[in-house]
Amino acid sequence: MSISHATTATFEDEVLKAEGLVLVDFWAEWCGPCKMITPILDEVDADDSISVKIVKVDIDENPEPPTQYNVRSIPTLALFKQGKLLGVKVGVLSKPSIVEWVSQS
Repeated sequence: MSISHATTATFEDEVLKAEGLVLVDFWAEWCGPCKMITPILDEVDADDSISVKIVKVDIDENPEPPTQYNVRSIPTLALFKQGKLLGVKVGVLSKPSIVEWVSQS
């Protein structure tokens, strides 16, 4: 898989109507910690043993989804399955932390 980028217009199709688990990264270009988590998400995405779709949402360009899900600080990772929000984690997580979270969902 490859990491996709969702907009307000594509959020429903990319995330809410997607099959399986979807990990959404709410981020912004100016956010230092957001830049730190990007290579970690790339590693998770490249790992074939982890079955999750990763979608990035730029909160500056697409303010509606983060507002809808009460995102107050970034990076915020939100885990969805079949349109339902399963959980939210804020801040930079390690790959093992993300893998454990996803595998328990």
